[in-house]
Amino acid sequence: MGLNDHYVASLKGTILGAVENASIVDISHTVRPFDISEASFLLAACYKDFPDGTVHIIGVDSDPVINFGGSDGSFPSVMVYEKQYFISNDNGFFGAFLKENKPESFWRLDNVLSNPKLFKFPTKNMLLPVGIKLLQGEKVESFASPQEEYKNAFTPTAISEPNLIKGHVVHIDSYGNAITNINENLFARFGNDAPFVIHFKKKDYFIDIISNTYNEVPEGEKVAIFNENGLLEIAINRGANRSTGGAEQLFGLHVGDMIRVEFTPKGSRETLDSFFT
Repeated sequence: MGLNDHYVASLKGTILGAVENASIVDISHTVRPFDISEASFLLAACYKDFPDGTVHIIGVDSDPVINFGGSDGSFPSVMVYEKQYFISNDNGFFGAFLKENKPESFWRLDNVLSNPKLFKFPTKNMLLPVGIKLLQGEKVESFASPQEEYKNAFTPTAISEPNLIKGHVVHIDSYGNAITNINENLFARFGNDAPFVIHFKKKDYFIDIISNTYNEVPEGEKVAIFNENGLLEIAINRGANRSTGGAEQLFGLHVGDMIRVEFTPKGSRETLDSFFT
């Protein structure tokens, strides 16, 4: 929703008007419009830091769809997962967030689609009242019906082949660091001692070592680390931000760009140039 308009303030004011001592935490208001993949990535990266009973409101692509264009619809729903509540339109967010995991329970909200006035600001008028009810101690079964299925938005997944991992950039953070969907567990399947090259964009852009911190390389040098969430990240040490550099600008990396990690059994390649032929 951004921060230039009244929308976020209206949401917070509504919460505080109903639950005076509510603690409100902003995760992000700059998700690309309707981008379920980005929303699921951001929340998956931080939800474990929140206490049990936390209520998450996902206001991305929140307008319900009722049999529009042959679709089977998307409806306001509640997911219970790891003792937290996630409230969103069932537009693919839940499946993208969970990936191969399963929720503790999943619910569809009752009696919200019959009132046309609620559609004018669905995050505020459909989703937020549910969060307020939960904060006030109401049980989810008192206003929602259990469901077995939920939609799953497409999100790119890193794949492995013999001696090769293919992944993609899934997020560019405020420092211009490129975060990929290649996780540390997948990387480890090839062994800790196998030589490798991470390459992207051009032949001259490659990294052949994983660092523990940004500062293990000189200032201004490219670096690859596994971040707190175990995802491969390509960065420039002290690249500052998007206005002065970072991997995004200096390498021209963007969300969706392919990242290749090629592993080489010892003795099978003689020169680094053979990686790029």
